[in-house]
Amino acid sequence: MTRPRVLHFGKYYPPHKGGIETVVETLCRGEKRWAETQALVTRRERSTVFEVIDDVPVRRVGSAATVGAVSIAPTLPMWLARADADILVLHEPNPMALLAYCLARPAIPLVVWYHSEVIRPRWKYRLVYQPLLDFALRRAARVVVASPPMLDVEALAPYRAKCVVVPYGLPLERYSPAPAVLARADALRVEAVRPTLLFVGRLVRYKGVEVLLRAMPGLDADAVVIGDGPCRASLESVARELGLGARVRFLGEVEGDELLAWYHACDVLVLPSITRQEAFGMVQLEAMLCARPVVSTEVGTGVSWVNQHERTGLVVRPGDPRELHHALARLIGDTVMRRRLGDAARARVLEHFTAETMCNATRLLYRDIGKATSSPARTEPAIAG
Repeated sequence: MTRPRVLHFGKYYPPHKGGIETVVETLCRGEKRWAETQALVTRRERSTVFEVIDDVPVRRVGSAATVGAVSIAPTLPMWLARADADILVLHEPNPMALLAYCLARPAIPLVVWYHSEVIRPRWKYRLVYQPLLDFALRRAARVVVASPPMLDVEALAPYRAKCVVVPYGLPLERYSPAPAVLARADALRVEAVRPTLLFVGRLVRYKGVEVLLRAMPGLDADAVVIGDGPCRASLESVARELGLGARVRFLGEVEGDELLAWYHACDVLVLPSITRQEAFGMVQLEAMLCARPVVSTEVGTGVSWVNQHERTGLVVRPGDPRELHHALARLIGDTVMRRRLGDAARARVLEHFTAETMCNATRLLYRDIGKATSSPARTEPAIAG
């Protein structure tokens, strides 16, 4: 294929916030240099709209209802069946997309990008979700995961021979701080009375923010929590019960240059997730690119592959406030260590986790599929690029 037509089939697309949405946008924009990329996604509103965002055609299919985090879009199979593309990239988990694919069955080579596991009651998963996922995985020419640990996910075991690792990457131009950003970061540091611990993410249970709060008593540090979600009120209540007062600030949604300034102003990023729903932790890359060390948890996914213990940060057991407290105290009390780990963190991102590296890997992947879709599958998983 000289200039392949690639359709990214996802749940939502920015400005809708989310880690997968950010990855889809980065792929669509980065692949534009050598492919005709477009996105087919859903929206919470009823009407279907078409727009072009940064030269990327995006069709947002209207939904009749929203159940939990899933938009029910009855016409999605129809739009998928009309797709005119050489490669279809289905971003999973996405039950509506899996159902649409099962119904439409487009005759297009399929790539399933398996971003994270679905954490549901086992009976519900096996009865409803697994059959749809298996249908797509059987038909897929390749299955992509973002880190080597994700190759060991139980759902992928029968398809491991066609799995490939393509690490997520950041568009570096978005994280090059302008003088105004650096000035704002300096101002935030001047305002800080103590070292600053930063959390960025949705306020949902699996993110483990309550563990961070319970690790705070006795720490000579303040915490800044950026993000919103259903657990915000209960987390603010926990902070009050612990007597943390002004030492914890809940800022809600913060975006763009202000968020970048906080990455540069903080001393440590904390990602205290407690379940395998945290499959990678894109915020780790953002902080690491700003030369900040990370304290994360060992949840058996790519999180601790990204943030390497004692090299780019520290890794602790999930759900353990005492161990998290000790790790944070260790970093807070050692400026030299923070600088050493932060410098190594930035170097790791620049070497392995850039948008250019990710999109170069997908270019080779699509070329491989285009040339040999029907060739025998590899017997061992590979790391693309």
